[in-house]
Amino acid sequence: MIIDVPEGKDPILYVWGEMVPGIGPAASRFATSVYADGTLGLREFEAARLRVAQINGCLFCQDWRTEKDGVTVEDGFADAVTDWRTTGDFDERTRLAAEYAERYSLDHHGLDDGFWTRMKAAYSDREIVELSMCLGSWIAFGRLNRVLGLDVACVLPSHATSHATGG
Repeated sequence: MIIDVPEGKDPILYVWGEMVPGIGPAASRFATSVYADGTLGLREFEAARLRVAQINGCLFCQDWRTEKDGVTVEDGFADAVTDWRTTGDFDERTRLAAEYAERYSLDHHGLDDGFWTRMKAAYSDREIVELSMCLGSWIAFGRLNRVLGLDVACVLPSHATSHATGG
């Protein structure tokens, strides 16, 4: 981890909540609102989120699975996201979400008229704006966590027991 965290402090809570009190909590609220207030379907949301996580290299983000109404994506979904171009597991909206995430992350200048024609045929303007804001959040905050090494300090609650026991 790049940042020195005082003994006994949770790295994520310290960096996001205490180090820059005028920015960190606001950033945290925005990052949280992407999950709490989003209206996109789970598969589109997760395809875009996971593609950004894969590109960012954020270990925590790649391991995370969003839950909506008690449901998460199936095992193997992350592999399908990696293979978004050829997988038979995605409908058009899910495939476009993964494509948009990749292009937004790596080549936003290359988002051409053909791409936008396909996006607007599958998504409303409101959904495109929502997805774009989500992508911006995941790119910025996933990269922040990865660059500062916070992603290796995060432990998913479901993994706390296995990490504590060396599993």
